[in-house]
Amino acid sequence: MDLDPAFVRNGLIVFLIIVASVSLHEWGHAFVADLLGDDTPRADGRLTLNPMAHIDMVGTILIPLVNLFVFRNTFTYIAWGRPVATNPSNPLHRHRDVILVALAGPCANLLFALVAVLVGAMTVVAQPRLAELVDVIVVMNVGLAVFNMLPIPPLDGAAFLRPIIGMSEETYMRVSQWSWLIFMLVINLDFTRELIALAISVACAPYVMICTLIRPAAAALIF
Repeated sequence: MDLDPAFVRNGLIVFLIIVASVSLHEWGHAFVADLLGDDTPRADGRLTLNPMAHIDMVGTILIPLVNLFVFRNTFTYIAWGRPVATNPSNPLHRHRDVILVALAGPCANLLFALVAVLVGAMTVVAQPRLAELVDVIVVMNVGLAVFNMLPIPPLDGAAFLRPIIGMSEETYMRVSQWSWLIFMLVINLDFTRELIALAISVACAPYVMICTLIRPAAAALIF
């Protein structure tokens, strides 16, 4: 393990961004579920941005730390929090609510990336050292959104598809018990890595465009 102070410092900064991004992701699920009338996340104490309410010791702590300091940041975006329990209360819109709650987590990450770009584009002109931090936040959150939309239970992509394809909740839960084995196999295929990297690059493109459009205006205001 590389114990160079700069490497450790940068790794810890990325780790803190991971924790914040995962917490925001889970809060997004809880917030939208609560907005749709499901009080389960509120009762479970999940309607908060406090990371302690959302941390999963394996997915939020162990996996990211091992990835950062042992595998040297191979898959920064592979992280997850403690799942938010929901119970859609309106049977007339149950399928719609499941879909909206599933999308809420990735959308929260994409919104975080957008805020980082907007703020960053206005500040990196005066503080160029912040550019790398903004890049990390954007790639991290776009990566988390793409990763979570993979159609593999229990990721959000599978939860989004479940009511669309008519899969029962019982079948979904049974598949989820074994799907991580499939995921670990698939994620180690070169084709899958290249496909995910391409998807992240495409999803990051609008953020690069926004930053390119805003930065000249910010420079003009400052100078």
